[in-house]
Amino acid sequence: MRHTRTVAFHTLGCKLNFSETSTLARSLEDAGYARVNVEDRPDVFVLNTCSVTNNADKECRRHVRRFRAINPEGFIAVVGCYAQLKPEEIAAIPGVDLVLGANEKFDVAMYLEPRLSDLEPRSLNGHSQGSLRSGTRTGIAGGEAIYSAIKEVRHFVPSYNANDRTRTFLKVQDGCDYFCSFCTIPLARGRSRSATIAETVAQARSIAATGVREIVLTGVNTGDFGRGHGEDFLQLIQALDEVPGIDRFRISSIEPNLCQDGIIDFVAESRRFVPHFHIPLQSGSDAILERMRRRYDTALYAERIARIKRYMPHACIGVD
Repeated sequence: MRHTRTVAFHTLGCKLNFSETSTLARSLEDAGYARVNVEDRPDVFVLNTCSVTNNADKECRRHVRRFRAINPEGFIAVVGCYAQLKPEEIAAIPGVDLVLGANEKFDVAMYLEPRLSDLEPRSLNGHSQGSLRSGTRTGIAGGEAIYSAIKEVRHFVPSYNANDRTRTFLKVQDGCDYFCSFCTIPLARGRSRSATIAETVAQARSIAATGVREIVLTGVNTGDFGRGHGEDFLQLIQALDEVPGIDRFRISSIEPNLCQDGIIDFVAESRRFVPHFHIPLQSGSDAILERMRRRYDTALYAERIARIKRYMPHACIGVD
């Protein structure tokens, strides 16, 4: 009888990646895998990558080497933003077996099963002895890169983390339509998209049923929620405020131009939304903000902060 395969995850990057890693883990557990720690010498390693920093390549290679040292015969799969941007390069990293793009990562169990079955027993150096399947592109080191063009990534997959943090990060939005200078996120995650308010509220109710008492709303461009559905972020938080069982909601990050008066005013009066705003400021120079193609200037930013402090003098305001 075949033993139960074990899988371990390592996540790089933002809250959004953590929520998606937890969703991937649940999908593999549903497929019969047992989740363990990286140090427990799992059969499968899944690395969820980030593309925001210029260290993405270095970090990816470092963790692949680490996984291979822990279990030379382990199967290594790489997903995430960097996997969508540079799939062929990652597939060529010695030790990488499989790279999945943004459209494919949520079907990781489907992609893993035939490869693990076909490639057993594994060779001594950890690379497969089986042949690669058709319909894939192959890196020079033998890894497979399976991905779609980012323009084809249009489906929204709701995600949230569970049992690994005291708070739950609930993904309410994905992708971005802004295309700011130097930003790779639209190329890694695609166009802005989200579920409906009804679907998101249902997710929050499911989370509440697990005993979690705080939900952090996260996304690539969280305030852009509702595009394509005729809904908006203010309507979402008004609906979430009525979800029983959740003591606190928190908005993880919101662009200054999308942190509108109605949102600030609602949080000030809300029963459950805490007075916490994380509002990015990429530069204090209007000239640089314009060159970065940001959709705000310093005057708008200062006005947003002033309004928050006027209605919520003790509000916590984070900036990056």
